[in-house]
Amino acid sequence: MADFDLILKHWGPVEADYNGIGGLVLTRLFLEYPETQKLFPKFAGIAKGDLAGNAGISAHGATVLKKLAELLRAKGNHGTILTPLANSHATKHKIPINNFKLITEILVKVLEEKAGLDAAGQQAFRNVMAVVIAELDSKYKELGYAG
Repeated sequence: MADFDLILKHWGPVEADYNGIGGLVLTRLFLEYPETQKLFPKFAGIAKGDLAGNAGISAHGATVLKKLAELLRAKGNHGTILTPLANSHATKHKIPINNFKLITEILVKVLEEKAGLDAAGQQAFRNVMAVVIAELDSKYKELGYAG
């Protein structure tokens, strides 16, 4: 519980700007790990210089952050949130599990810059995401997706 509370106390700035921060997260993900952009068919053809400020990327980034907020607020009781997420990301989108690790590190950096997430908060975020990713991985295996 303490990890969730530590993260959530820094969540206000994120909630105040889901589109801006969400766009920043995905733009950084695509720039730092260009192979991830190909996993998003509607963004695959966007040139690097056009990523920042793209309305579609910002909107999808906001969706990601809102789902993350749901997971954080569930404080570990997130099975009903995680199961459909695992199903869609394994069977429809085919997102390899490693990509959740990559976006976690991008999120840590962005949350430090934009929400003041300190070292303890960053570790708390990594702890929470490690559990979430392990559960996603388990659900992926149940679905027969080795991503």
